[in-house]
Amino acid sequence: MSSFTSEVKHEIAQIDLKPCCKRAELSALVQLCSTFNIVDDEIYFVVKTENATIAKRIWLLLKDLYDVETQLSVMKKMNLKKNNIYNIKILEKGKEILIDLGLYGKRGLRDAPLMKIVKNECCVKSYLAGAFMSTGSVNSPVRSNYHLEITAASKKHVDFLIKLMSKFNLPAKVIVRRSSYVVYLKAADKIADFLRVVGAVKALFKFEDIRISRDFTNSLRRLDNCEVANEMKTIKAARSQLDDIKVIEDAGMFDSLDIKLKDIALLRKENPEMSLIDLSKEYERKTGIIMSKSGINHRFTKIREIASKLS
Repeated sequence: MSSFTSEVKHEIAQIDLKPCCKRAELSALVQLCSTFNIVDDEIYFVVKTENATIAKRIWLLLKDLYDVETQLSVMKKMNLKKNNIYNIKILEKGKEILIDLGLYGKRGLRDAPLMKIVKNECCVKSYLAGAFMSTGSVNSPVRSNYHLEITAASKKHVDFLIKLMSKFNLPAKVIVRRSSYVVYLKAADKIADFLRVVGAVKALFKFEDIRISRDFTNSLRRLDNCEVANEMKTIKAARSQLDDIKVIEDAGMFDSLDIKLKDIALLRKENPEMSLIDLSKEYERKTGIIMSKSGINHRFTKIREIASKLS
C-alpha cells in the first residue's frame, strides 16, 4: 500500500459521521473485510484489516451502533513485509448486525447491500469512503500514471459501487483481476473528485498541488521543446537559403539578380540565423519599406528556383 493511500485512509477514518452515515460506512467495511461463519442459525464474523487506524474505526462504529461485545487480536503476516493483521471478532448479535447493515436477508448473505443503506447522499459518500478504506488504493500524485481502485468479490457488488460513483459523475470502469472485480478511475480530475466526495480534503489538496505543479512543469518542458524545434527549423531554413545564394554566387550570377532578390540575399548573409519575421523587421529598419514574412519567403522561393536551374 502506497504511503499516499495510507494518508487518504487515515484522514477518512477521522471524519465525524451522522448515525445513518456510520451505518453506511460500516456496511462497506464489514462486507469487504469480513469472513463469515454460520453455526446453528447464528452468524459469527471476523473483520480483518492491516491498518490499525481502520481497525479502531471499525471497533468504534460497532460499539457506537450496536454496543456489541468484540474480541480484538493481532497476527503477523508470514511474508516479507510481515505486516500486522488486526482481527475484530464479533461475539454476539451477528445476524442482527448484518440485517441492519443491509447485508443479510431470507436467502442469506447478500452480494451487495440494500439501497436503503445509501438512501441519502451523505450515506453514499460514507459508503464509498468505507469501501475505499477496505480495499481501495490510489497512486501517489508524484507518479505520472494516475490510478484509483476498489476491489470487490462479486460482479453485483461492483455494479453497486459503479452506480454510487455515477451519482457524482465518476465514470468508473471494471477489470477482473485474480477472480476479483476491480473498479477503477484513471483520469486525474476524477480521482480528485473522488477524494473530495469521500472527505479526504487534505489529501485532495496535496494531490492537486503536486499534480498542478508537475503538469505546469511538463507544459514548460513542452514549450521549451517547441521553441527548440522552431529554432532548429529556422536554422535549417536559413542554411538552405544560404546554400542557394552560394550556388548563384559560384555560378557568377549574383550581380545579375533582380535588385529585390539581391537585397534579401545580402540581408540573409548578414543575418545567417535570423527568422523570417526578424528579417522582415530588419529589412524595414534598413530600407524603411515594410516587408511581410510571406513577402520575404516569396523572394527566397524565387532565389531557390534560380539556384535549382543553375544546379
